[in-house]
Amino acid sequence: MRGGGLSSCAPGQSNLNDAMKRLLMLAWLPGMALALCVPRAQGQGNEVVVIYNTRSAESRDVAEHYAEARHVPAEQVLGVDLTDAEVVSRTEFHDRLQAPLTKMLADRKLWVLDAAAASDTGPVKNGVVESKVRYAVLCYGLPLRIAEDPDLREARASEIQTELRRNGAAVDSELACLPLLAGEMPLTGPIINPLYGGTNEALLDPTNGLLLVTRLDGPTAAIARGLVDKAMQAEQEGLLGRAYFDLRGLTNGPYMLGDYQLHGASEICRQLGFETVVDTRPRTFPAGFPLSQIALYAGWDDDHVSGPFARPNVEFMPGAFAYHINSFSASTLRSTDRQWAGPLLARGVTATMGCVDEPYLQLMPDMAVFFDDFVNLGFSYGEAAYGCQRFLSWQTTVIGDPLYCPFGRQQVQQQQQYLNQRHSKLLEWSQLRVLNYRLVRGAPVADAISYLESAPITRQSAVLTEKLADLYAQAGRAAECANALQQVLKLNPSPQQRVRVTLTLGVRLTALGRTQQAYDLFRQFLKQSQDYPDQLNVYRHLRDLATKLGRRREAEEYEGQISLLAPSLN
Repeated sequence: MRGGGLSSCAPGQSNLNDAMKRLLMLAWLPGMALALCVPRAQGQGNEVVVIYNTRSAESRDVAEHYAEARHVPAEQVLGVDLTDAEVVSRTEFHDRLQAPLTKMLADRKLWVLDAAAASDTGPVKNGVVESKVRYAVLCYGLPLRIAEDPDLREARASEIQTELRRNGAAVDSELACLPLLAGEMPLTGPIINPLYGGTNEALLDPTNGLLLVTRLDGPTAAIARGLVDKAMQAEQEGLLGRAYFDLRGLTNGPYMLGDYQLHGASEICRQLGFETVVDTRPRTFPAGFPLSQIALYAGWDDDHVSGPFARPNVEFMPGAFAYHINSFSASTLRSTDRQWAGPLLARGVTATMGCVDEPYLQLMPDMAVFFDDFVNLGFSYGEAAYGCQRFLSWQTTVIGDPLYCPFGRQQVQQQQQYLNQRHSKLLEWSQLRVLNYRLVRGAPVADAISYLESAPITRQSAVLTEKLADLYAQAGRAAECANALQQVLKLNPSPQQRVRVTLTLGVRLTALGRTQQAYDLFRQFLKQSQDYPDQLNVYRHLRDLATKLGRRREAEEYEGQISLLAPSLN
């Protein structure tokens, strides 16, 4: 099983306790308006140093585009000369990236180093006493992973747990420890992040030993360049849409931690009003699962991109964050069909994380903490990505704009004004989130139905009309649910929303005894969706409906299709 193991690693139980404490704190939050998020100042470009590879014109182009978009001062855009391969040796990493970067930061007065600490050879300690920057952005064309060096020998290596006795690491994670270069920073094994789990984002700073390092990267330079554009769009309009969580249904064993974190993350999204879907089946989402309008996704554990995400028609909203728990999810970012990070970026994700090599489950980012920091507390993406990691100098790479911050108080207020002024289509998602926020805090379903029935926006919104159908179903009003679903199909739903609503409507019509309508609907669906992956399920519906309608020949034809699609089951 990839991404697991190391069940005896001490941090496992503390992780569970930390996640539970956070979740319990969230459950006791007062029923305040969504706009009243924790106030914070959005990160500015003058807090960022941008690093590119002088051997790559594309790397420089990505750097210049980001610097212009985020108003990064010219003196904070730095070029380094090293390989543009994804894997770099430990020696080249040190000589051509780590050491030159430290010197440039000091020479340009972006860091003030502690001279005494820098000359010390004692235990690891912070060597930065003043810093004008908190973030570092690595641009397309810089290495992703530091290769294992079998010739590196460290006296303390024998004290490290055997599975962790390695010196290879993600470039991002190693550079995050740049302020700790004073003293003897061990290269074998991970380093504890003392700032993990904190709720004061201001402490995530080089003067406390941490540089927030992310990368603008992906299968192509164009994808890398677009990450800041989509982030800034979502900051202006809001990161709105659906939240999907793909658990495995584990209740015990060493891998339960993964499910526990994902459950905590899903509960945070549900409590904050996102339309949240949680799957607990052992396998990942099947290819025919109609994921639509995805704002947030976290799941596990296939080795390579699979299910709906392997298809070209994935519906990620601008600004979407997606993460898949797998040990080698980011072993390469150049592929559009291998591992997970690269394919997710190729299909429209704005921010993601992954592992360049085996990290072990307990040493992966804690998704419950990440979602709390990013979505609930309004941390920037860079802050949330490092606040959720218990260990550094290890295997996690962070892809996306570190300043990306769609959930702070100021952003929420500005987003509402922006959407209202432009009569934006995203208003329907904003309305849905407020409605869900009230429902999860005890608002009666009947009141929510009355609101949606009377709101003019519902009559033009496939999103809100589908929600109305769901509420009718909860209230036991089956006929009205079916009628509302029929209305959704007339309101220009997204392609995957249309798939979901059509299949749900077919089942609802069947239950109501409206057999002919259900039969016609499924037939029309197959005609219009010939590439739908789960045709077997549709043919089974059609066989049963044809039998009810007395259409024996057609039922036999559908049975034949079922035999072809699933011969082992018949």
